[in-house]
Amino acid sequence: MKLTKKQRIEKVLSLLDEHYGTEKICYLNHESPWQLLIAVILSAQCTDARVNIVTGPLFERYPDAAALADADIGDVEELIHSVGFYKNKARNIVLASRKIVQEFGGEVPDTLDELTSLAGVGRKTANVILGNIYDEPSIVVDTHVKRISNKLGFTKETDPEKAEYALMKVLPKEHWIMYNIQIITLGRQICTARSPKCGECFLRDYCPSCEVK
Repeated sequence: MKLTKKQRIEKVLSLLDEHYGTEKICYLNHESPWQLLIAVILSAQCTDARVNIVTGPLFERYPDAAALADADIGDVEELIHSVGFYKNKARNIVLASRKIVQEFGGEVPDTLDELTSLAGVGRKTANVILGNIYDEPSIVVDTHVKRISNKLGFTKETDPEKAEYALMKVLPKEHWIMYNIQIITLGRQICTARSPKCGECFLRDYCPSCEVK
């Protein structure tokens, strides 16, 4: 019997839970909401592994928003120079920290509008903070989530914001945060961009794009 889209989504989510569990995982090292925010800003077009190398010395020198708010941008550039677009990112993390201190009492804000008012923070970064720090249901459309959601037929949208809204319509709200984490893990381990391991994928029976049935 052919499954409806809703039934197929339920099967996929159930299998994701079964294989990857429902524990929140964050691949960026951090000890506070502010540190996660800075790490996510730095992670744009850069691997998590590289960001974790950079943030160690950065957070040792500047342990909180107040410290980074007063930092010399040239010094910050030197500390993060191995990440892509380091000049823009250095400026953004200093300005974001300054605004957090001046307008939010040193605390990372907890709404989408307030988060996206910070330098270097778009919807994707804001949703990471909302989901990981404040447990606010949100969908983070990174390259893995966009690519695999298209493969699964959950959305045809290629624009991240449009894909986010499309996924919000078809995925149950209580699964939004876990979907992000689980799909990123799947994208790194099995459904890789260059050579997806369809034969090893536990979702192959429910994936319209599967090359091996």
